Amino acid sequence: MSSSKSFSILGKGLKANSAADLEPYLSELREMEDVEEVHFGANSLGVEACLAIAEVLKGKKNLKLVDLADVFTGRLISEIPQALSAMCDALKDHTSLVELDLSDNAFGGRCADAMVPFLETNTHFQNFRLNNNGLGPIGGKIIAHALSANADKCAKEGKESSLRVIICGRNRLENGSAGNWAKAFEKHGKLREVRMIQNGIRMEGIEAIAKGLAKCPTLEVLDLQDNTATLSGTRALVKVLPTWKDLRILNLSDCILSPAGGIALGTALSSGSNPKLEELRLQYGEFDKRTVELLSTAITQHLTQLRVLELNGNKFDAEDECVEKLREALALHGHEDALDELEDMEEADEDEDEEEDEEDEAEKSDEDAEEAADEDDGVAKGEDSSVLPPVSDKATDDLADLLAGSHIASK
Repeated sequence: MSSSKSFSILGKGLKANSAADLEPYLSELREMEDVEEVHFGANSLGVEACLAIAEVLKGKKNLKLVDLADVFTGRLISEIPQALSAMCDALKDHTSLVELDLSDNAFGGRCADAMVPFLETNTHFQNFRLNNNGLGPIGGKIIAHALSANADKCAKEGKESSLRVIICGRNRLENGSAGNWAKAFEKHGKLREVRMIQNGIRMEGIEAIAKGLAKCPTLEVLDLQDNTATLSGTRALVKVLPTWKDLRILNLSDCILSPAGGIALGTALSSGSNPKLEELRLQYGEFDKRTVELLSTAITQHLTQLRVLELNGNKFDAEDECVEKLREALALHGHEDALDELEDMEEADEDEDEEEDEEDEAEKSDEDAEEAADEDDGVAKGEDSSVLPPVSDKATDDLADLLAGSHIASK
């Protein structure tokens, strides 16, 4: 249904191969002089149909939202680049554009180039949604590089980047493009929301992303669900947490934080680094009751606005006293229903916990050695050591190590 400022054929299930197949819809759109939103999602659009849409969109200079999600179902991969290029190029000069949604289209890396001219040219759009497109590491690099070029164009023109939201999940980005995304995040320093779920990014990639986002102090939402952080990736995020004073949503579920990683995160939050947190999702993180105890302290003293807390699938007993204390802490602020159902908890195995703690310590030793080498190399080369904020959170790491070590010593 269309209104005076919103045009929609969303969900009609059309299979449009030509401009004629889209009549009378295109005629309706042409007549809408002040249209601000267009929704084409859940239809199958061929090359000729997309060329016709592009021709109409070029003249709609008040557009704010363009929804092109799920518009290529059943199309050959050979068709998509030309169709995609036509529609993206039609929006290059639209200064009113706020959001472009290209999610749920099976682009693959081969289609990424079609988006580049728009991404490099239009410095006005704020929200970019590219979720579930199968980009892979190569496609991810292309998109991230184009976004960096966008920031460079802004800088050259003496204007602040407009980009505020990047959603790029389920794209198999892996570690191969993490460094490129980190550079893009660093250049677009006013980002408020970043979601990169289920991308196969491992701890080295998480570390790189954390460094890039360290330059985004206005960040409010970070969603990295279903990637692999382990101790090193979690520590990298913990170091940046104090930078994000406005953080409202943090999702690290299914990220294998590890026992010591959970302690590091709990310790940082209990220091009051992120008092505006409303949602904290930490399911299947492989941490134990020590993290829960730290979260209780954090909630009691600082996280007064926490309304959603997900901890299912971790290694503590759902009937343990620490859970009751956690519920009491949430109830202090009127959020007694915030905690999710603890239905799928792993049983804590003392021998396994000891082995994991020792592995965490070995991983940290490797990290410390690498950091020391990097610092020495940086001094030798005269490099800027301010890539990350000063590591004033050493106390966080030390406390996490102390707690993990005392767990072993007490056996």
